[in-house]
Order: sequence, then structure tokens, then C-alpha cells
Amino acid sequence: MTDSASQPTSLLLTNADLVDGTSPEPRRGVNVLIENGRIAQVSEASIAAPDARVVDLKGRTLMPGLIDCHVHVIATTADLAANALLPDALVAARATPILKGMLARGFTTVRDVGGADRGIQQAVEEGHFAGPRLVVCGKALSQTGGHSDLRGFYDERDDQYQTRRLGSLGRLCDGIDAVRRATRQEIKGGAQFIKVMANGGVSSPSDPIDFLSFSVDELKAIVEEAANAQTYVAAHLYTDQAIRRAVEAGVHSLEHCNLITPETARLAAERGAMACPTLVTYERLKIDGADFGLKPESVAKIDDVRLAGLESLAIMREAGLEMAFGTDLLGQMHPHQSEEFVIRSQVLPAQEIIRSATATAAKLLRMEGEIGCVAPGARADLIVVDGNPLEDLRLLAGQGDHLSLILQGGIAVKDRLGLQ
Repeated sequence: MTDSASQPTSLLLTNADLVDGTSPEPRRGVNVLIENGRIAQVSEASIAAPDARVVDLKGRTLMPGLIDCHVHVIATTADLAANALLPDALVAARATPILKGMLARGFTTVRDVGGADRGIQQAVEEGHFAGPRLVVCGKALSQTGGHSDLRGFYDERDDQYQTRRLGSLGRLCDGIDAVRRATRQEIKGGAQFIKVMANGGVSSPSDPIDFLSFSVDELKAIVEEAANAQTYVAAHLYTDQAIRRAVEAGVHSLEHCNLITPETARLAAERGAMACPTLVTYERLKIDGADFGLKPESVAKIDDVRLAGLESLAIMREAGLEMAFGTDLLGQMHPHQSEEFVIRSQVLPAQEIIRSATATAAKLLRMEGEIGCVAPGARADLIVVDGNPLEDLRLLAGQGDHLSLILQGGIAVKDRLGLQ
């Protein structure tokens, strides 16, 4: 880490190859002026900035800071039931290396889709934890027996035992009145969007993958409450039936979508919904899940969704359904975050994958023009890559090995170019 107090408020990056997902080729010879944490100018012509510190990128690739739209920063173990019972202080402590690792991989903003609260978000903002900017939903909403109900078949604990624990990804609510109240409580507590578990899942014990969670009326009530608060609903979804009913209920952000059909993908696109696939998590759960605490009944469900993942990308692309970048990793599997780029490259062009983690992700987060772009007025969240990721997405994989500079709000959080 560098000492932010000693860094200049004005920084001029010159001679960059700009890659932001808008073109299949880099934009050559770009100069970018940063002032007080934001981008002031972007030009292929020289920029006059006599008081700025000048760094010649010498043809390196300049990109917007990466955005992961599906993370769980408080998921410190793959055994989510055990995680939910840990003391809050321990969960927060264990989350710090997870956050730091994401930032080191070039992710300057992430959307936490269940678990992280306003306190974790504020701790990052105030600099107590090094990590990406956090967009949070608080606790995900689940019905009894749904994807966030981590009690086993014989566990009769009260259904609210996990609601206030930092290590819990979700909370339980049943019935229209209860889901309205839960939605309002999460928004009151700082949620910037609402997450619902509208389908069965891998990590929960009592819901098969094709389990439909919440009634349609409950989903509509949640969507209405979110809309009243000027925000949207994201939903955990796998099966085509679950995706369709969620879209028809007004859900905007469709998480996972492994078993989507072309017809439903077209409907989602027509309704203006967006998808957030998360393929790397199934690969890692298959390889490492049991060793890292995933229950046997959960391991048995992985292939139900894993094997359809790549096909779903092709289906959604053909339908014109916009896809953001997401990973959904748990516990010790978080370091594999950037492998999502390489997995998607089996089906999608590099330009589109990069756009999914920049401009498209910013659109999903409703932060267009703020992040995910290199444009005047945007936050100076930028990464410098040694090489061209349009030619080799493996340059974005690993632990930021090929990143020579990471700027977050104009401050260097990683620097191999000698800004000091």
C-alpha cells in the first residue's frame, strides 16, 4: 500500500492504450488527467497540466476499475450455516482479507448480494478496511425452507435466529405482510437494493434446485416496496420456470440463470431485466467445496446447474439479455474470483466480457458515468494492465499479478510505476 497523504491531487497518465469494453481494439495514445479523485480530461491530444504528477504508461493498457456484481464478502467459509453462527467480530475480521484480495485483483467496486451491512460498507469508506467500494442489500430475503434457511431437517430453532448476525447471508419471512416489513427494514438499515431467494440453491439443505420460493404475490409485494424506495430487486434464480415468474413479477436483476431457455431470455430482455451469471463458483464448489466445508447434500446438487452454465451464456447473448460480471465465491474459494473472465471466454468475445465487468456492471448498479468508464466526471477508479486483455483475458486472472497500478478514487492502492 502507498501513503495516500503523500500522493498528488492531480495526476496525468499519458500514452495509454485504453480498453473499456466499448471496442474490440484498444484506443491508442490516450492521456487522462485526474484531479481530486475524479477524471478531469480524456484526450488523444496533449493535456496541459503543469502542476500534475506525470506518469508515462508507455503503451500499457488502461482500464476502468473492475466491478463484480455478485459477491458475499462475509461468507468466510463454504459452510454457510456455520458462518451464520460465528461472532460478528470474527466475521468482520475474516472479511478483511477477502476485501483486500478483491481490491488487489483490480475490483474497485463490488455488489454484495447478501450479508454485508452498512457497518462493513462504512468501515471500507472510512479506510478501516482496504477493499472495493461496497454496494449492499443487507440480508437476502428467503421463505422458510428456502435458500437462506440454513437449518437442517431436524433443526427447530426460531426462524429469526440468524437475522441480526453479520455472518448470515439472509433472513426468513413468510406472507405478504412479512415480506413487506422485511423489505422496509432492510431499506431502513441501508440496503441499496433488495435480494430475494426465489429458487432452490446448492448451499442450503432442504430446497432442491427446482424449488420455487415465495408466491408470485409475495414477489410482487417485494418488488413494489423496492420500487417505492426507488430501487430494484435482484433474485437468486436457476430454473427457467423460476426466472420467468420472477421477470413477470418485476424482478430486475436475475442472478445465475443457468437453466434459462431462449424464450424466457427474450422475455427478460424485452422487460429490461439484466442477468448476472456466476460460473466460477460452480467450478470451484465441484473441485473444493467438500474440502472447504460444503455439506454432502449440497455437493450432490452442484452438477444440476454447473453443466448448463456455458450454454446459458450463449442463450442470453443471442436473446440480447445484458449480462453483468459476477462470481458468488465462498470462503477459501474467493481467490479464484478472476477466473470468471477465462471461463466466460469459452463462449463470449473478450470485449463483451470486459464490458460486463465495467460499463454493464455500472448500469446494473445504477452508477453509470460514476464507475465502469474512463470519462470526464467519473471516479478515478482505474487499473493499468501489463499487456492487452482483449488478446489474453488471463492477464486479468490470478491475484492481480499483471496489474502494475490500481487507483481507487485517484489514490494508488497498488503501485509498481513509482507514483511516489
